[in-house]
Amino acid sequence: MMNYKTKNDIVYACKYHIVWCPKYRRKVLVDNIAARLKELIKEVCGEMDVDIIEMDIKPDHVHLIVEVCPQCGVHKVVKAIKRRTANILRDEFHELCTKLPCLWTNSYFIATIGEASQTDIQIYVQAQKTSQRQK
Repeated sequence: MMNYKTKNDIVYACKYHIVWCPKYRRKVLVDNIAARLKELIKEVCGEMDVDIIEMDIKPDHVHLIVEVCPQCGVHKVVKAIKRRTANILRDEFHELCTKLPCLWTNSYFIATIGEASQTDIQIYVQAQKTSQRQK
């Protein structure tokens, strides 16, 4: 059974798997930096009303599974997280400034996550063509 959210007359279930890396895939997301990064991601997501389903910080990349309202847009969320975390982490951990020209790469990976497969949805939509509800 799919869990739906509602906001501003929209019913949605928009879950995403997002991955991004530090510049040059350097292994700088360790110890206090990783802990602070996790706090900052939670802070930004809270401000943007984004639900964090899962988060994992590896030394050279970040994994997030989030649910984002379609009015907000996942691209805005990723950009906000990367912008805020880069600014604050580079201010608080000066070693990041000496090791990297900027904290994050410009790119990121994103994939949608859903309980229903594409095949299931296609079958449902095709079944609507012959539904008794249509006249």
